[in-house]
Amino acid sequence: MSDDLAGERAALPAEDIVLPFQVGAVRGRLVRLGPSVDTILRQHAYTPAVGQALAELVALGAALALTLKYDGVFTIQVKGDGPVRLMVADVTTKGALRGYAQFDAARVAALGGGAPSVPRLFGAGYLAFTVDQGADMERYQGIVELTGASLAECAHHYFHQSEQFRAGLKVAARRDDAGAWRAGAMMVQALPPGDAQGSAEGRDGLAAALFDREEEEDLWRRMLILMSSARDAELVDRDLPGWKLVDRLFLAEGVRIYRPTRLHHGCRCSRARVSGVLATLPRGELADMKIDGVVRVTCEFCNADYDFDDAQIAAL
Repeated sequence: MSDDLAGERAALPAEDIVLPFQVGAVRGRLVRLGPSVDTILRQHAYTPAVGQALAELVALGAALALTLKYDGVFTIQVKGDGPVRLMVADVTTKGALRGYAQFDAARVAALGGGAPSVPRLFGAGYLAFTVDQGADMERYQGIVELTGASLAECAHHYFHQSEQFRAGLKVAARRDDAGAWRAGAMMVQALPPGDAQGSAEGRDGLAAALFDREEEEDLWRRMLILMSSARDAELVDRDLPGWKLVDRLFLAEGVRIYRPTRLHHGCRCSRARVSGVLATLPRGELADMKIDGVVRVTCEFCNADYDFDDAQIAAL
């Protein structure tokens, strides 16, 4: 990829994209979500507080997933003992997004208006990242205790515990004037430093390598400060093209912007998948699941219903 998009920038999609950029030894991602996250939230009757948290989690998942090399599904999950018991979002390597939340509506309503902090919304619990590349590949999972007032701060806590991954995050979500949900995220990541001593020849070479390392540290601090200066409204503003926001923040640092990755809403449920699960259950258990003569299975992600009558159950 190269930053030769000057003639193409005006034609870049404004939403449902991940826009990569880089400044020296710092790599970045800007996530802009529109119809994809709005579809995810409209499939359920989420309260505003739960909807905002889920929209932020989906944007956070997209930002993290596109920093990894994998072929499968990246999942980010929050589980706690608070009003929101469980919240899940996942991203496939083909850019398909989905998510859902399980919550106690009465306990959420008792929190009042506004956007409750993570401790009030989720209580005590954990944040988990999972990379699933299929049955033939080892599954990777990272887990960290929920520590921080926001989901971005909880993710920062995970980064602080990792010596191999230094990153900064900013996440926002809100409804636009038409009532549609939008979400955005920006992430900067420090690339692993080179082996200064291994590449240096003599005292002069080592001094030059150490100087380069100090330059990288200065750049890293500047990038964090510049990223934090972005306003929440700018992260979700469809009238402000993503490349313009990146340029405004990092142009003086010599930022290079690359071609975006497209994202879309996509649930992986299907009647065939549900049939496969039901086929593993004992007949007696299936009989207990009947309501009005049918077994109904509802997808937690997209809320689609799959009904099976007696003949269809027998055919399993």
